[in-house]
Amino acid sequence: MPSLSAIASWHRSVLFALLLPSLALASLPRAASVPGGVALIPLGPLAAGDGKPRAWLGEQQVLVAADGGQWVAVAGLALDTPPGAHELRVEAAGESHSVRFVVSAKDYPEQRITMKDSSKVQLSPGDLARVEGEVAAIQRLKRHWREAADTDTSFVLPAEGRLTGRFGVRRFFNGEPRAPHAGFDIAVPRGAAVRANAHGTVLAADDYFFNGRTVFVDHGNGLISMYCHLDRIDVLPGEAVVKGQPLGASGMTGRATGPHLHWSVILNGAMVNPELFVSRAGRPY
Repeated sequence: MPSLSAIASWHRSVLFALLLPSLALASLPRAASVPGGVALIPLGPLAAGDGKPRAWLGEQQVLVAADGGQWVAVAGLALDTPPGAHELRVEAAGESHSVRFVVSAKDYPEQRITMKDSSKVQLSPGDLARVEGEVAAIQRLKRHWREAADTDTSFVLPAEGRLTGRFGVRRFFNGEPRAPHAGFDIAVPRGAAVRANAHGTVLAADDYFFNGRTVFVDHGNGLISMYCHLDRIDVLPGEAVVKGQPLGASGMTGRATGPHLHWSVILNGAMVNPELFVSRAGRPY
């Protein structure tokens, strides 16, 4: 006959197994341990009583999810991440340790864009001061962290249209090098519905020099989506939104050569490829 301690241990294991569905995400993004990608880093098996581990990449906390009977760190890798060995700092069961992972090199293509409005390339002192302030504000938004138990990383496309302007492309405006394309564009006409790719809370909604009218949605645990160049914004900061809910209408505000949606995904402060979060099964609308 099993001992009382063995029976108690069995009951704890059963209870933990019943709780697992609430800990797991709908599905993890596709792994791509390259600059601009997402590294899926195993942290160890799920174990009753141990609790969920926490992980950091540099100073930025990283999303941790239950998947396939183990804990997995879902780490966003910035486009300027150098290839080679890297480390996560992990706290689990009251102890701290490091987990190594490797980032592989990736070459992105070039894109050359001609802007008729040269004021969006060669900035006036007033515009430059505005941009510097906006860049600092956006950097703070990118580092935002909200603990959440239900982060959904299985995204739907935020608009129905042809996918253009792929992620990571090295861009030249009027022959001058600029930052890589840290999202991708969806070709839609002005006024087309732009929808939330997953449930969350509106983190910010504002008008920026380069991005135009923009909405940030916080999905929890360092996962944020950004929707740029909107003609109209229909949500307010702090508002809860559900997957597929309209956020506004597409346009060409800010630095844009035509109406389209620029869509970015931010993970632990890094701009990462949004396509890694979207199922290949088809479009949602």
